[in-house]
Amino acid sequence: MAEGVEQLELKFRIFDGTDIGHGSYSSSITVATLKQRLLSEWPQDKSVVPKSVNDMKIIHAGKVLENGKTVAESRAHVGDHPGGVITMHVVVQPAVVKKKTDKNLSGKQKQGSCSCTFSCTIL
Repeated sequence: MAEGVEQLELKFRIFDGTDIGHGSYSSSITVATLKQRLLSEWPQDKSVVPKSVNDMKIIHAGKVLENGKTVAESRAHVGDHPGGVITMHVVVQPAVVKKKTDKNLSGKQKQGSCSCTFSCTIL
């Protein structure tokens, strides 16, 4: 193991309180790699199952961790609990493709390009 690379004991809690992915992880692992591992270990008997890593968000200390960052960069280590297990929450939120409907377009055209909260006249 390279010097300066800390090992962290992590577990991940999903929506129904079940813990998954319990194990020792390098602090240099990326959040995206963590998500890939969780996706492969996700219990298939659950009512909500993510289809891809983009459907998952990992939350630690109230912050959503970014895919491109490592666990160390995300400040996911806890100095107050040396040797303890860090629990992170995993939220499944399927990506929603926003489609403009005719109704939305007609409402926008009536409003014009002004963003004021009162009625405007376009000259």
